[in-house]
Amino acid sequence: MKIGISGASGHLGAATVAELKTRAPNAQLVGISRTPEKVRALGIEARFGDFDQPDSLTKAFTGLDRLLIIPSSDMRPGVRAAQGHDAIQRAVDAGVEHVVYTSALGTRSAEVPHLWQSYFLPEQALMRLAKKWTILRMAYYAESFVNEVRMSLSRGIHAATSNAPVNFVARDDVAAAAAGILVGQGHHGAIYQATGPAALDGAARASLVAKVTGKSFSFAAVSVDQYRQGLAAAGLPPFVVDAVLSIQDMWATGGFDVTTGDVERLAGRAPRSLEDALRRTTL
Repeated sequence: MKIGISGASGHLGAATVAELKTRAPNAQLVGISRTPEKVRALGIEARFGDFDQPDSLTKAFTGLDRLLIIPSSDMRPGVRAAQGHDAIQRAVDAGVEHVVYTSALGTRSAEVPHLWQSYFLPEQALMRLAKKWTILRMAYYAESFVNEVRMSLSRGIHAATSNAPVNFVARDDVAAAAAGILVGQGHHGAIYQATGPAALDGAARASLVAKVTGKSFSFAAVSVDQYRQGLAAAGLPPFVVDAVLSIQDMWATGGFDVTTGDVERLAGRAPRSLEDALRRTTL
């Protein structure tokens, strides 16, 4: 079996490669990236593929039995949706038997510039076009929250536009779940939710940070306008501000208030907690 991993030089892609090498040592792994030289360092076949150059994807996907498509981190309005649609179409054109797409919890129809639009359109294309498909929707990365804590720890406060509970998942747990799909059977047509063990509201998150760091840390709910002003004052481009605010909307509307056992079922191990992720880093 030949398995392709798009974005193999990125954090999630490389972690998935490592999982696959352990779980399926006899599988032929193909890493697809704009920087194939980084993929070669992983000890697998490397192919050039760029979401912004769709023709490169047809060649990169040729001969694959299964393919994991990891969306890019491009936040420009509408770009990621188009990239995802094109990548799926190219995979189908190349004859890939089973396409797995990583998405976000709570994904639903939305308008540009909301980030849900960048996941919803590719999901719809995947279900419409692919011979066999699986969607792996992810909770909010624990590592991303840790980075936010690192930036706000000196101020002793973390702000959000609501106190809604949010589920956090470690990147390695998502990679393990993705690998479980890619080497397993019976996943066609499934939409899985890769989550951590619990969803925590703002106060619970702040209390956890204080517990781990031994420092005073609290949560503050602010208005959308206040949050926007803070992002703009930090010098972020308007399209990035819009993207971050859409994430806050995902939180506020309960998009990330989801907890499942899918990671354990797919990976064969329980997912790590947010506390564990906080303790594994230097704050």
